[in-house]
Amino acid sequence: MSHTLLLVDDEKKVLEFMEPFLRQEGFQTITASTGKEALRKAKENKPSIVVLDWMLPEMNGIDVCRELRKLSRVGIIMVTARAEESDKIIGLEVGADDYLTKPFSLRELAARIRSVLRRMDGNDTTVQTMERGELSISEAQCRVWKRGNEIQLTPTEFKMLLTLAAKPGIVYSRLQLLQSALEDDLLNDERTVDAHISRIRKKVEDDPANPAYIQTVYGFGYRFGDRA
Repeated sequence: MSHTLLLVDDEKKVLEFMEPFLRQEGFQTITASTGKEALRKAKENKPSIVVLDWMLPEMNGIDVCRELRKLSRVGIIMVTARAEESDKIIGLEVGADDYLTKPFSLRELAARIRSVLRRMDGNDTTVQTMERGELSISEAQCRVWKRGNEIQLTPTEFKMLLTLAAKPGIVYSRLQLLQSALEDDLLNDERTVDAHISRIRKKVEDDPANPAYIQTVYGFGYRFGDRA
C-alpha cells in the first residue's frame, strides 16, 4: 500500500528538494506552505505522515502539531533548523513522533518516515488484548483503553507503552527504550524519552506525579509497575 505524505514548508526549494525523492521511494506526496493550509490539507487528504516545518507563516509548526493531535493519530515528524535540546523537547511534548534537524539527508528522512510507519502498523484484530490493571492494550490495533474509554496515543507513545507493559517490573534504560520502542538506530537523543514518558503519564495515570503504571527507577530508567 502506498502511503500519503503531507510535506509542509514555507520554502519552495525545500519542498522541491524532498518531493521528487520521496515519490521515487514509493510515497504519494501533498505539499503545503502555511500552517493553515497544512491543517486544511490534512483534514481533506488524511495523510499517513506529516513532515512538518517549525517556522511557518500564519500558524507555526508547534501549533499545527497541537491541532493535528486533536484530530487524529497521524504520524508527525518535525523538521527544523532549531537544534537546541529544549526545542526538541517542545516538539515531542506537543505530540511529534520524531524530530529532524536541518540540514538533513533525504535518505535519513525516508528512513525516519518508514520508522514511524512501522510503529503505526497493526491490523490483525485476532490478537488478544493485553490487560494491565485498568488498561487494555491491543498491539494489533495500536489502541489503548482505560476503564473502557479509549486513550489517544501517538505511534511513538503507543510503542513505548507497549514495550514497558509487555514485561511488568523489568527496568528499561532510555537507550533500550529507544532501540526497542522506536526500532531504529538513527540519531535519536536518549533524553527525548523523558518527554514521551511525560506525555504518556498524563494520558494513562490517575496521578501523573505519582505514577502507578510507568515508574521511574532513578539512575537506571523506567519500568511498568508490576502491581498496576
